[in-house]
Amino acid sequence: MKYAIVEVGGKQYRCEEGKAITVDLINSSVGDEIVLDKVLLIVDDETATIGKPYIKGASIKTQVQSQIKGKKIFVFKYKPKIRYRRRAGHRQKYTRLLVESIVME
Repeated sequence: MKYAIVEVGGKQYRCEEGKAITVDLINSSVGDEIVLDKVLLIVDDETATIGKPYIKGASIKTQVQSQIKGKKIFVFKYKPKIRYRRRAGHRQKYTRLLVESIVME
């Protein structure tokens, strides 16, 4: 089984060929190809390549599947005895990427 650990937007994700990963919003259209070049680790069966901090020449080719929104989160502020109450909602935006190939040069 071949997989890689990649850094996108300051967070690390495990990528496998043919599977999708959900990352923070990337401004691009559905169907666009994105190359992720901050690869930290590549494991191919029993062989592991570790970067310092990144692997030179390694990249992951992905395609944008969809732009989605996460679950709604409610933020509620409250101060007792002074009638102060504030309620706000937030939905984080995400980009779903389909991993096409893991390239090691």
